[in-house]
Amino acid sequence: MDFALKKTILHTLALLLLLLSIIMEPVVCFRHWKWSSSSSGKKITSEGNGDLVTGLPGQPNVNFKHYAGYVSVNETKGRALFYWFYEATTQADERPLVLWLNGGPGCSSVGYGATQEIGPFLVDTHGNGLKYNPYSWNTKANILFLESPVGVGFSYSNTTSDYINLGDEFTANDAYIFLHKWFLKFPSYRTQTFYIAGESYAGKYVPELAELIHDKNKDPFLYIDLKGILLGNPETSDAEDWRGLVDYAWSHAVISDETHKIIKSSCDFNVNDTWSNNDCSEAIDEVLKQYKEIDIYSLYTSVCTGNSADSDNKSMQVMMKRTSKMMPRIMGGYDPCLDEYAKTFYNRPDVQKALHVSDGHQLKNWSICNMNIFDKWSDSKPSVLPIYKKLITAGLRIWVYSGDTDGRVPVLSTRYSLSALGLLITKAWRPWYHQKEVSGWFQEYEGLTFATFRGAGHAVPCFKPSDSLAFFSAFLQGESPPAAR
Repeated sequence: MDFALKKTILHTLALLLLLLSIIMEPVVCFRHWKWSSSSSGKKITSEGNGDLVTGLPGQPNVNFKHYAGYVSVNETKGRALFYWFYEATTQADERPLVLWLNGGPGCSSVGYGATQEIGPFLVDTHGNGLKYNPYSWNTKANILFLESPVGVGFSYSNTTSDYINLGDEFTANDAYIFLHKWFLKFPSYRTQTFYIAGESYAGKYVPELAELIHDKNKDPFLYIDLKGILLGNPETSDAEDWRGLVDYAWSHAVISDETHKIIKSSCDFNVNDTWSNNDCSEAIDEVLKQYKEIDIYSLYTSVCTGNSADSDNKSMQVMMKRTSKMMPRIMGGYDPCLDEYAKTFYNRPDVQKALHVSDGHQLKNWSICNMNIFDKWSDSKPSVLPIYKKLITAGLRIWVYSGDTDGRVPVLSTRYSLSALGLLITKAWRPWYHQKEVSGWFQEYEGLTFATFRGAGHAVPCFKPSDSLAFFSAFLQGESPPAAR
């Protein structure tokens, strides 16, 4: 038997055993085509199994292929995750594969990452069409967007209890199964260098998935060539995230000195009963009340007040369970109406048909965030810093960045979290540059790089598309951000 065929068969058997083992595990209480462009020289028309996207309404003319569709992660329960994959604009067979995840938990990577930030097609004003993004990250890598977990975007389960059990571990397991089954659709990408990137609550998703891949890589037939992770304004450690949110609000004149003093003296974010202290709860309510007046994700830009801001638009509403230690979710972004534009676009029959979501008649109700998922999230790690330490020891590249006008997971939260790691500094705090301007500041540690983006909010690529692409390129190359004009 041909060695390559034998290896493929053994890999498939190993994958089936893995899937069976995960399906058979008891559910515990869980917590937030590659048909290359002409420049690549490869023409593997069998990949994708019919998921090639053609006839996407309003799509600009491009020289690369993209795929969208479903990957089943549990046949028995009817769980399937929706993905959208863009091959690199050039040399797709040589460039790395990057998985992008958004957070919430409950928010769409297609609606945010692909549509508003780093994808090649950005939804135009009012959701009428698409415009080309010259700063798309697929100019440097093959980019895979995943709507995860089930219930997010177009991803679904036919088993009601799945939505009750959603949490970090559940999400990581399904994402891991998705990757292996996606590689069966696109086998030529299995051996390419792999990275995971994401922002916000994906600050937990990404390290947890990376840890699972690292642990499972002990089996050579399940090996994924994971080289590193990239995290933007990430939720990292609940206690440090809360402290940073409060201190940032105070330091940026969102709350008064008196409110800040009450929080500092009465709130212990390290304990499980934080909100049992009435003084603490009332003071935190005051913080959230003030953030209802502006966009917590972008302190110095407008909120959405146009006609598209209908009753479903939560751009000024705090979505939070203060009975838990989870962080608040407030809708918003650089263009404060972008969420609504995406909703309009992805609920169009012709768009859903082109993305292989529906036949154009039986439509799926797409929303950019599913707040039922947030409300019922039952398993969230209080901190992923132990995973950071594990991945650093394993030699993975870890880069973390912060837009410095974000109040949701502000730069202070990330600095507090990284400080708790106690890493040795290898390159001291200094500016980094793009197009002869200071883009932000960065510092390198033993095993980790941290950088800021000057004047950027929560979703950094929305605010600094050219800068973020240059930063992403440096990450892939393993080079420091440019430290000279």
